[in-house]
Amino acid sequence: MISFLYGCIKPILFLKSAESAHHFTLQTLKKANRLGLLKYASPASIQDPIKLMGISLPNRVGLAAGLDKNGDYLSELGQLGFGFIEIGTVTPKPQPGNPIPRMFRLPKANAIINRMGFNNQGVDYLVNNVKNSTYAGVLGINIGKNAATSVEHAVNDYLSALEVVYAYGDYVTVNISSPNTKNLRDLQSQVYLMNLLQQLKQKQIDLAREHGKYTPIAIKIAPDLDDNEVKSIAELLKQNEIDGVIATNTTIDKELVKALPDGQEQGGLSGPPVHQKSLRIHQQLRAELGSQFSIIGVGGIESGKQAVEKIRAGADAVQIYTGLIYKGPSLIHECAATIAFNCVPKKQH
Repeated sequence: MISFLYGCIKPILFLKSAESAHHFTLQTLKKANRLGLLKYASPASIQDPIKLMGISLPNRVGLAAGLDKNGDYLSELGQLGFGFIEIGTVTPKPQPGNPIPRMFRLPKANAIINRMGFNNQGVDYLVNNVKNSTYAGVLGINIGKNAATSVEHAVNDYLSALEVVYAYGDYVTVNISSPNTKNLRDLQSQVYLMNLLQQLKQKQIDLAREHGKYTPIAIKIAPDLDDNEVKSIAELLKQNEIDGVIATNTTIDKELVKALPDGQEQGGLSGPPVHQKSLRIHQQLRAELGSQFSIIGVGGIESGKQAVEKIRAGADAVQIYTGLIYKGPSLIHECAATIAFNCVPKKQH
């Protein structure tokens, strides 16, 4: 039912700007939930349980960070059939992000270019939303640095954000790969990454002792890394006993869409043009990290077939976002069911 309704309103949504349509859709979900309609309109969640980073997931399809930056719609999104939901990216202090317009649809490629710039209300606001949410599923919280914080001091922002959100997420993602915060991707280089991972790991150990709860940490990386960079990152992840990796974020490579309207806008490109790039990263990560390391695959999934390709390339679970914009909520059920039918879970992590 919800997919039918989305199909009816999608042409209207696409008359609005991408960012306006985004907020309108989420507000409509919230209104439907308040009226008690959402639970009747949403299909039953696919059951395909696995364990990832020590966490039990009901199925292998999650929501990628970015759709609900502040956890404002957690209760509503939690009723759509996801196996897990990731909110954020959130920064220690609130910030407005980059100037509007900053999100552009490329319908001929089912893609989006965004340069949002970590617009969010800050960690305290997000945590308050999590506390007040009725969502009882698996929750990831994605953290980043404030734009005003230099890369040299970025570790302080990540440690600060981790301390605030630690007790409220089932896992925490450290976003060092958005192309929309100046120099952020420099944190993927060995010179910065070793120090960041060392300090994150020590902070995780201290917080686990303080809260009596171990919250796994995953690192989110870019699709634009070369083989040597992926190899270096994998070695540092293992060396510092990081729990998982999310591959990948958006790409800065616009070659496949450069001839389309808005195809050369600044920002990160998401959707099908990222799919093959991310598969290459999944394959190399699995080869470098071994069978037991937890990998979440994201980037360009718009069908169950592509979700299966992510799993077969090395991912244990997947996340979707841009595909939802073009295909609607039915994509969640399609991906989860297709994975469950075609992919035997790896040995549980």
